[in-house]
Amino acid sequence: MRTENQKVTLPILEEKKVSLFVKREDRIHPLISGNKYRKLKYNTKKAKIEQHDTLLTFGGAFSNHIAATACAASENGLRSVGIIRGEELTYKWQDNPTLVMAAEMGMELKFVSRNDYRKKHTEHCLARLKSEFGRFYLLPEGGTNPLAVKGCEEILTGEDEVFDIICSCVGTGGTRAGIINTAGPKQRVLGFPALKGDFLKEDIRKFATKGNWNLEMDYHFGGYAKVSATLINFINDFKNITKIPLDPIYTGKMLFGLIDMVKKDRFLPGTKILAVHTGGLQGISGMNITLKKKHLPLIEL
Repeated sequence: MRTENQKVTLPILEEKKVSLFVKREDRIHPLISGNKYRKLKYNTKKAKIEQHDTLLTFGGAFSNHIAATACAASENGLRSVGIIRGEELTYKWQDNPTLVMAAEMGMELKFVSRNDYRKKHTEHCLARLKSEFGRFYLLPEGGTNPLAVKGCEEILTGEDEVFDIICSCVGTGGTRAGIINTAGPKQRVLGFPALKGDFLKEDIRKFATKGNWNLEMDYHFGGYAKVSATLINFINDFKNITKIPLDPIYTGKMLFGLIDMVKKDRFLPGTKILAVHTGGLQGISGMNITLKKKHLPLIEL
């Protein structure tokens, strides 16, 4: 499935003679947007081939993966179970837009302590989950596995060969690896991590088949789900000018970083850049609840 590449017109891009396009993967599906659609495509097919009737996965309170898995299961006639980090959510999850949507799609939510969550992939934990929920098809947190990477290898198409630089956000590394594997021999792939730490490089190397990439580590804004007024104002301004909505966890940080790199002359004049929009817009409502409590600007919907 192809998605359009939308040209971004900003004064700084014209000044530096750099062209930027955004691949609108956020429009690939009304609810299963961007890389989550790609990651789930072959996993749901395999689950049905193996005659599983349940998808089970893990995620945090505002997880795009949890929301997408619930929707994918519903559309494919499968049951879904979400193991959610934070047992304090047991009695207040109805205030969480992501979890409400997942529940409305039929997902059964199980809230566990952070300590138990860290043990989620141990044999003891999985055996206990099988005892409670029966046989299930296991999807890892974030959805990254070989079949997810296979799906993400379909993001780039032949028309994208004209670009010099391909950019993506980085969470668990699966989307990034898929893009690396299909990028052309003369293309460079830049990743913008949402988390702090070099461990992501090893995660990407597990699935990437080429060395045509590097990570830009200066734009995580303090780590996963960390935001600032500067970032929120950028997201709102970018949407008002380009009509492209961004999420504050992934795509907002990527585009902020890209524009900052353009300002600092990190790209030669004439460079053509493609930034992959990985979706995640469903999380904005939940993030605005947090921003309001912190007396920070809200993201315009």
